[in-house]
Amino acid sequence: MRDLKAIIFAVITMIFAGFALVPTALAKTPINTVATVGMVADAVRAVGGDNVTVEALMGTGIDPHSYRQTRSDVVKLGRADAIFANGLFLEAQMEDLLLKLQERKPVFFVGESIDSAKLEGSTAYSGRYDPHVWMSPTLWKGAVDGVTEALVSIDPENEQEYRDNAAAYELEMEKLAEYGDTVLQTVPQEHRVLVTAHDAFTYLGRDFDLEVVGIQGISTNSEAGLQRIETLVDLLVDRKVTAVFVESSVSERNVRALVEGAAAKGHKVEVGGELFSDAMGQSDTYEGTYIGMIDHNMTSIARALGGDAPAQGMQGKLGAGH
Repeated sequence: MRDLKAIIFAVITMIFAGFALVPTALAKTPINTVATVGMVADAVRAVGGDNVTVEALMGTGIDPHSYRQTRSDVVKLGRADAIFANGLFLEAQMEDLLLKLQERKPVFFVGESIDSAKLEGSTAYSGRYDPHVWMSPTLWKGAVDGVTEALVSIDPENEQEYRDNAAAYELEMEKLAEYGDTVLQTVPQEHRVLVTAHDAFTYLGRDFDLEVVGIQGISTNSEAGLQRIETLVDLLVDRKVTAVFVESSVSERNVRALVEGAAAKGHKVEVGGELFSDAMGQSDTYEGTYIGMIDHNMTSIARALGGDAPAQGMQGKLGAGH
């Protein structure tokens, strides 16, 4: 597209004007980093500590599948010492720009640090993988390892600090996975169907033995047709599913259509809550961290599907604001 070419040209011009990363051996801290999505930004903050500054381009409620960079984003990317993205074609509309930037400065696709043998194929894009790897705390540790190695490559003098920070962060993920296993296993077998706005929860379902059904596919750019809605209404009725979920970064329209369709057939379905799929909660809240985001999802799913989970979640922090 003409706009994308213009943006790429502008970025390259800025880089040549002096905004490129200092050579690795001369890297200074704090390192100015930009992350595409909140989950990646959280990992960079946790591992980098005081040695980095981190800004996320996409905030609460933003859909990364369809997001296109703004002019201010271009400036931030041009000035960054390093850029961190999820990759795996999550940032589909930005991929060409990120790859072009990678020719001139460090751009790390941390989701691609995960062993591909552990990834699920993409139904939307041939030859690619499901990019929603943060939904599995165990899998996401591989992305955190990618962040760690990236920071070490930029700033080897602080290697031990990065590795210590990563170990502490990954320990929290292990606790999160244990919590998820505990509360989600309390969901009765007949209720273990997770119906959401789009197919972002496959890895969570795989980890915790839930059948996951998305109205839209892996990418929100795939529109759900009337036939798909009708098929899912029949599934809700036949399987006696009592709760479906909206997502913070996806329109509620299709989920509401399911509820109404089921009601027309005499079956009551409730919205079990709002899940965080492709974006975290509000900044400066517990849900605005990776741990809080996934804690919220696990707790909400367990409670809505008839399981047993504390209302305030794993750490008693859900809904507490700051």
